[in-house]
Amino acid sequence: MLRTVGALMVAGLLPGCVMVHARTVEAPPPAPVASLAPPPVAAPVAPPAQAPLQVANPNYVTIPMEITVNKPVKDVWARIGKYCDIAEWFQIATGCEITSGKDGEVGAVRTVGAEILVAKTEFSYAYTQPVREGRPYNLYHGNLEARAVDANTTKLLYTLVYDLSLVAGDDAAKAADVERRRTAFNRALGNMKILAEGGTLPPPPARN
Repeated sequence: MLRTVGALMVAGLLPGCVMVHARTVEAPPPAPVASLAPPPVAAPVAPPAQAPLQVANPNYVTIPMEITVNKPVKDVWARIGKYCDIAEWFQIATGCEITSGKDGEVGAVRTVGAEILVAKTEFSYAYTQPVREGRPYNLYHGNLEARAVDANTTKLLYTLVYDLSLVAGDDAAKAADVERRRTAFNRALGNMKILAEGGTLPPPPARN
């Protein structure tokens, strides 16, 4: 204020002097700040509904079997543990061949039941059977293992798993199916013991 009054007094004292008023320049308004709000989140998509089970109420039965062999585990497995050795100890007249993959490797397929080797360790393997057209899948699996008991003794373990609910008939018929399989594979274990201990197999039983 004092500076303005002084300027007017000086201008009045100096003839011919023209007073120029200063103009106040206002700063432009600040630019709007961009919104920092997060983008909208899409609503979660529900997963597709699972298809119903082919068999609504399965009944998976397990048949464990074992036998003791008086030989070291390596010798036992070398004698009976190849994937197509089943033809010898199950006494299958048509034999066994590998139709896909390599004998002893996961993924190998043998002619016996068209069975697929699905898992293996040094002294064990597991297999399953394929799905057949027009038949519900019974999840049939077999597992053969040689387990060392001591340096000169081995335990052979054979386990079957399948869906017993698909066996036709009443409870007696289902129990008979389990016992039929148990008898056949216990005989096979006996044959493995004979072969691993250096013996000769007896003739196979008559086929019905």
